Amino acid sequence: MFKRPIYKTNNPYIVFAARGDVTGDGIKDYIYLTGISKEDSPFVQRITLVIKDGRTASTVTVPLKTDAGYSPRIFLGDFTGNGVYDILISITSGGSGGIIYYYIYSALNNIPKLLFDYEAFNEKYQYQVIYKDNYKVELINTTRKIRYIIDISYRDKEYLDEIYNPDGSLKAPVEGFINPLSGLYPIDFDSNDVYELLGYQRISGRYAADALGYLQTSLEWDKNQFIVREQSVNIFGSDY
Repeated sequence: MFKRPIYKTNNPYIVFAARGDVTGDGIKDYIYLTGISKEDSPFVQRITLVIKDGRTASTVTVPLKTDAGYSPRIFLGDFTGNGVYDILISITSGGSGGIIYYYIYSALNNIPKLLFDYEAFNEKYQYQVIYKDNYKVELINTTRKIRYIIDISYRDKEYLDEIYNPDGSLKAPVEGFINPLSGLYPIDFDSNDVYELLGYQRISGRYAADALGYLQTSLEWDKNQFIVREQSVNIFGSDY
């Protein structure tokens, strides 16, 4: 993989580039992200995936549904197990929530196919984050029918006193929420040259910055879609 120099202009320019066989003919192809940005801004708009066949030099252009953000990147890796690189695209939103946009495309036989869409993932799995008596928070994956219990008794007294009575009972119902993806990392868990995905989503309490921990989801390719391999909750430590 390699990164091209960035030249800011009102015309599309190469934001990021990589090289590898994504069409399946054994010859390395050229994969680009193009976009436009102002001279004084790192914000990139009209981000587009461009695939140039290394054998024929023919070009396929794929507009992205979410096509604006910061630091567009490409990672090439085999996610489906067919021995051909797929294209993982990441674009940072730049918002305070740390949300990142992700797409994965296959370009086998020069036919682009969307394998992963961050919006579809964020919408597919639904959650409830409910504060309970005795300094507990219940996280429920309502889609997969799994629950987790987070102990927040280590939080500072001022925080807890706003939510709980002295006996540990809730003063009023409180609910949190799960943020969209803030990280999606390719990892070969099985050391078989096929990549899985490891996703991170912040678990928020009363407001976005009130982080209770992270929901960590590993995904693997199964026939025609990514499915959940494992899911766990990571919490923050505290001084003792």
